[in-house]
Amino acid sequence: MRIVDAAYIPYYYTLWKPEFQPFFAQFTPNSDFLVICMIFSFYTLGCKVNQYETQAMEQELLRRGHQLAPFTALCDCYIINSCTVTAVSDKKNRSMIRQAKRRNPNAVIAVCGCYAQTQPDAVKALGVDVISGTGDRMAFLDALERAALGAERPAELVGPSKELRSFELLPPGSLEGRTRAMLKVQDGCDNYCTYCIIPYARGPVRSLPVESAVAQLHQLAEMGYRECVITGIEIASWGKDFKPRRPMVELIEALCAAQPQMRIRLGSLEPRVVDEDFCTRLRGFENLCPQFHLSLQSGCDATLKRMARKYNTERYYQSVCLLREAFPGCAITTDLITGFPGETEEEFAQTLAFMERVQFAQMHIFPYSRRSGTRADQFPDQVEKRIKEARAARGAALAERMMEDYRAAMIGKRVAVLFEQPGPGGFWGHAPNYVPVCVPDDVQQGEVRQVRIVSSGKGCVMGELE
Repeated sequence: MRIVDAAYIPYYYTLWKPEFQPFFAQFTPNSDFLVICMIFSFYTLGCKVNQYETQAMEQELLRRGHQLAPFTALCDCYIINSCTVTAVSDKKNRSMIRQAKRRNPNAVIAVCGCYAQTQPDAVKALGVDVISGTGDRMAFLDALERAALGAERPAELVGPSKELRSFELLPPGSLEGRTRAMLKVQDGCDNYCTYCIIPYARGPVRSLPVESAVAQLHQLAEMGYRECVITGIEIASWGKDFKPRRPMVELIEALCAAQPQMRIRLGSLEPRVVDEDFCTRLRGFENLCPQFHLSLQSGCDATLKRMARKYNTERYYQSVCLLREAFPGCAITTDLITGFPGETEEEFAQTLAFMERVQFAQMHIFPYSRRSGTRADQFPDQVEKRIKEARAARGAALAERMMEDYRAAMIGKRVAVLFEQPGPGGFWGHAPNYVPVCVPDDVQQGEVRQVRIVSSGKGCVMGELE
C-alpha cells in the first residue's frame, strides 16, 4: 500500500508511469492530503470461472480506489487466482508465487482459488501473506488491504471456506474495452469423476437464482456488452439445489428473452442436459449462439465407465443429433483426455472412430495427468507418458482436419460477426458459432456486422463486409 504525501506526486508520476497518472492528478502538491493507493496485479490460472472471479475482484479493488497493473510490473500486491485441475497446474501456481516474490520481495503475496482451497499448507509454506479458497472473495480482499497497509505482516490467513453452501454473488462485467462478458450462474460439482479434484475444491452445487441472473445480464447490456458467456463449474447442474429442482433450460430461456439484442453463449455442457425439451424450448431464440461445448473426455464406453462419467457414446451422439436438427450448421466442440488409466490401443481407436462419427468443429485434447486425491490416481495400468502424448498428438491431428473441414463449409455463407480487435490481416471477431473471422477493413470494436465468408485460412476464416 502506498501512503503518498501529495508533495511527492511528481515522483510517483515518474515511478508509476502514465497509466497511473489519472489517479494522482486529482491531488495538488500544495495539499496535505495523504493518498492511499495500492498498486495490484492478478495472475489467473485455469477455467473461465476463475477468469470471471478475477474480473470481479479487479473491479472491486478499482472501486476501492486502488490501481491495476500488469503482473510483470513492480506492484504492492500480487494476487494469484490458482487452479488445481492437474499436477501441472499446481506446479504453475508455485512458479507464479515465486516469480512475484522475486519481483518485489516487499510486496504482499495473496493466493486464492482451487489450489489454495485444497492445499493451503503447501501455499503457506511458500511464504504467502494472504490465503483464501473458493469462497468469500470480499473477506479475502479486506485481508489483502490490511496486509498491504502493514497492519498484519505476515497477515492473518483467510482460511479456505469449509462450508461452501451458498452462491457468492459477485459484480458482473469485466474491464473496459472488452466486448464479451461472462456471467457466472453456478458453482460447485457433485459428479465426482474419478480423475477430477474440483468437487473437493469447489464444494457442492450452488445456483444463482433466475431473477439475479437476469438482473446481472441487464447490467451487462447497460455497460455496452454485446455478448455474454454463461459459465459455471458445471452449468448443466444449475437448479438441482433448488426445491423443487429447476432445469437449466429455464435459466437460458429467461436470459435469452431478457436481452434479445445480446448474444448468449453457453459454457461447457454435460451431454445429458441436451434432450428434446432443451432443443424445442431454445431453438426459437436467434440470440442463442449455435456453438455447443459438449464435454466428452473419451469416445470409448469402457473408458467413460472408469472415469465415472454418467453417459455413454450413444447418449452423447443422441445429443449431437438433437442439436444439429434444432440448430442446423451449429458448432459442436469438446474436450478429450488421452491415456486415461487402463486405456488400450483398441480403446483409443474407438475414441478416434467416435471423433470421426461426430465431426467436431473444434477440440481441446490433453494427455491424462495424474492428480493426487482422486480415485484415478490409484488406478492400476497407468499409461506411459510417451504413449499418452503420442495419442494426444494423433487426436489433435484428426481434430485439426475436422476443424478445417467445418470452417471450409462456411465459405459463401453470411454470418453476423462481433468485432473485437485488430490483428494480422485486418480486424478480428467471432461468428455466432465462435469461429474467428478476419476482414481486411477498419471496423469499430464491439460492432456487429454482416460478413460474407470468402476463404478459410490458418487460425480463422476470411470475410468481406456487406
